[in-house]
Amino acid sequence: MSFSNTDTGSKNADPYKEKNYEDPSTEEKVQDLVDYISREKFGMMTTYSSHSGTLASRCMAIAAKENGGIDLIFHTNTESGKTDDLKQDNAINMSFYNNTGEWASISGEAEIVTDRDTVKKYYSQELKTWVGDLGDGVHDGSENDPRIGLIRLKTKTATYALARSNAINRGIEIVQGAFTGKTAQVNKLRELSEQEVSSYRSSH
Repeated sequence: MSFSNTDTGSKNADPYKEKNYEDPSTEEKVQDLVDYISREKFGMMTTYSSHSGTLASRCMAIAAKENGGIDLIFHTNTESGKTDDLKQDNAINMSFYNNTGEWASISGEAEIVTDRDTVKKYYSQELKTWVGDLGDGVHDGSENDPRIGLIRLKTKTATYALARSNAINRGIEIVQGAFTGKTAQVNKLRELSEQEVSSYRSSH
């Protein structure tokens, strides 16, 4: 991995990335990412708003994972705003964060799935809480409710950071950096390219 130098001096302009970046095997990078998002489960889904042309984010829970965990499944109401957004522009990003400072950003393309067999495969009774029963015998929140569909996120690239050590050691690194100007080495910063993701998906 090479780091570009955009300043006029001889030192790297992004020392945090240089200090924390690591590039293990694709298998390890994907598995650690999958483990992390499985623990967090809830993340923010960002789409292009079909109404305002701006970006919009919504909290979403992972319903399932496919292709070795690299692609994600979410429940959706097919008559919701986010579904409208994705019908207009299927570019999508999912981000995750926890209070230790670990985070992940996954970018890709979305597919709206309404095939009833697939919907039933991933159906959860909890969906009734969110779509309700309209009392017409059709829109009842069941697995046959035509409003219930899925968003399949096909990952293209991902970037994430996992804690390198416990909170005490990270705190020491940060305090030392504040006093000395030494860049803290607190995270395992990793990237998955489109080629790596495609290769992993084809083998899983």
